[in-house]
Amino acid sequence: MKLYFAPGACSLSPHIVLREAGLSFATEKVDLKTQKTESGGDFTQVNGKGYVPTLELDNGERLTEGPAIVQYLADLKPESGLAPKAGTFERYRLQEWLNFIGTELHKQYSPLFNPATSEDGKKTARENLARRFDWIVKQLGQKPYLTGERFTVADAYLFTVLNWSQWVGVELGSWPPLKDYVARIAARPKVQEALKAEGLLK
Repeated sequence: MKLYFAPGACSLSPHIVLREAGLSFATEKVDLKTQKTESGGDFTQVNGKGYVPTLELDNGERLTEGPAIVQYLADLKPESGLAPKAGTFERYRLQEWLNFIGTELHKQYSPLFNPATSEDGKKTARENLARRFDWIVKQLGQKPYLTGERFTVADAYLFTVLNWSQWVGVELGSWPPLKDYVARIAARPKVQEALKAEGLLK
């Protein structure tokens, strides 16, 4: 398998899951501005959407969209416990989290990265994020992870998205449980490996 990624982008989520699951894989970095891969290829020939992540399987099939990729990876190694068994209510709860993170958090950060976004637009995005953060804190309660005592693919995705806060002026210190959550995930050995591999940690 090969994961096409951009350092710190949402592709960090499947990168973490690959390592947590103990799967064998290669990576190829993508320059999203030039749409060139590290080996000099045209990334649009790999993924016509023009964004990461893309997972290329050994049989040549390709999967795109982070939530689909991380569930596929978790199902390759069910013993890892990274996702509940398909068809169970717990699996739908996981999918609920993945959907929420993708639509209600991930997309709220996009305007903050866009230099063309007005200050009013950025203010609105930050206000929207604040409301979602309030809700997540209530759902977390005293749990170490989103669905309870076990780290899942949803935690890999939420960590990836919350990690963007440092680059767009969103201060997680206003939500101490979220700041603690990010630190807890960041301390996991396989997460450290992924961050170092992407050049995000010394």
